[in-house]
Amino acid sequence: MTRFIFVTGGVVSSLGKGLASAALGALLQARGYRVRLRKLDPYINVDPGTMSPYQHGEVYVTDDGAETDLDLGHYERFTGVPARQSDSVTTGRIYSDIIAAERRGDYLGGTVQVIPHVTDAIKKFVVADTDGLDFVLIEIGGTVGDIEGLPFFEAIRQLRNDLGTERTAYVHLTLVPYIPSAGELKTKPTQHSVKELRSIGIQPDILLCRCDRPIPEGERRKMALFCNVKPEAVIPALDVGSIYEVPLRYHQEGFDDVVLRLFGLKDVPAPNLAKWREIVDRVLQPEGTVNIAIVGKYTGLKDAYKSLSEALVHGGIANRVKAELHWMDAEIFENEDPIHRLEGVDGILVPGGFGERGTEGKIAAAKWARERNIPYFGICLGMQMAVIEAARNLAGVEGAGSSEFNNYKVAVVGMMTEWQRGNQVERREHGGNLGGTMRLGEYPCDLLPGSKARAIYGVDRIGERHRHRYEINIDYKDQLERAGLLFSGMSPDRSLPEIVEIPDHPWFVGVQFHPELKSKPFAPHPLFASFIEAAVKQSRLV
Repeated sequence: MTRFIFVTGGVVSSLGKGLASAALGALLQARGYRVRLRKLDPYINVDPGTMSPYQHGEVYVTDDGAETDLDLGHYERFTGVPARQSDSVTTGRIYSDIIAAERRGDYLGGTVQVIPHVTDAIKKFVVADTDGLDFVLIEIGGTVGDIEGLPFFEAIRQLRNDLGTERTAYVHLTLVPYIPSAGELKTKPTQHSVKELRSIGIQPDILLCRCDRPIPEGERRKMALFCNVKPEAVIPALDVGSIYEVPLRYHQEGFDDVVLRLFGLKDVPAPNLAKWREIVDRVLQPEGTVNIAIVGKYTGLKDAYKSLSEALVHGGIANRVKAELHWMDAEIFENEDPIHRLEGVDGILVPGGFGERGTEGKIAAAKWARERNIPYFGICLGMQMAVIEAARNLAGVEGAGSSEFNNYKVAVVGMMTEWQRGNQVERREHGGNLGGTMRLGEYPCDLLPGSKARAIYGVDRIGERHRHRYEINIDYKDQLERAGLLFSGMSPDRSLPEIVEIPDHPWFVGVQFHPELKSKPFAPHPLFASFIEAAVKQSRLV
């Protein structure tokens, strides 16, 4: 029997519903249960694929090519369960499907309404494809009271009636702020948030209370009384030194025990949290530090590179060191010598991005790393900029650039218009729709025997996730290889370059895909583990 846990939020956004859902999923998984996590996002965009990273953080991509909210990255990193297209839905996608059905005449001339048509579509999404699972955790984006979220709250209210209390639970994440002038924690925001939730027919079963200090027993009992929950169901969610401590802290507070009691599950074995203790020990007690410069376009918002920063943490875990991240706007290197910023760093990473802004700065960072033998890791656009730099300064291709930008004479990087996905041919056109039209999801890559990439992965063929429109122009492969840039990873049909490296450099690797999307704290991605290992060696040379 599949049980459904709905995670809602109140008072303010960004309290960590995604992290809370992921941590609870990890705790249930550690007890031997099969779990899956899903996200309901109330915004009207069909998906976050066309949104600026400054609007919504990074776009997380699944194996099957869905562009989703960054919280699905938390879900994967904490549980290891690969996310799918069916694990993320937005108001835009729900309405798009309903309108298409109405145009086809599927409603037989009936009036299409929020209730029941929209809510039924949401409920169908929640319960679909859940056979064989013990728990499905569903996070509702935004906060209670948001007008765009009302259909989603109504849908999960109805699901309790449909499925019964023995198969549903409501967890409400709220803020308990400390007011310095009063010298006390305030419970009133939580009371009002629950009042708002109850006004639409949902009585929370558990309160998860974000706070920066322990909640006194009196305040916990007060919230339990006014919010109509049991005192033991008021769970403190205190700030921690690492997000990977959260499952351990939640278990200490009895979160997973309360959840199991709600469902009448007794005599369940204690969770095996050994791997989480090991991870936390490595994060909080590193044996050294390496300094990594991230030269990117969206460094003003760290969530724009959430999976990337976590993958670097995982690389540190693999090497028992802390990766100290130095965020640098690529545009600064277009106006000043990189020496003022990059002198002394142990590794340089240039991540993905779109558009021309900052690209010359990324090229300058790649050149600095190549000429000074500093470990360099280029991801997606970061790989393309490294190839353009090599074309200009090693292969002598004057005016080398990308057709994505205006300032080029020779398109060493160009837009894809046709490529193979399985047994099908994908085609795109210039000027077409932007949403969902990139090379998205997992594609295979063959590794060159004897290359650094082959040694790092330890296998001949890999599968990695992509999100891009432009590719390295295969016509320049031979010329670039003669100049010293090795194409060590190619698509199986040999038409699309996937990995480049410089063999006589300590560590210089560029990849067209996004390896950070598959990294996990208990299974660090091989490329990030190797990159941090190279940075450790570099730190000992400086």
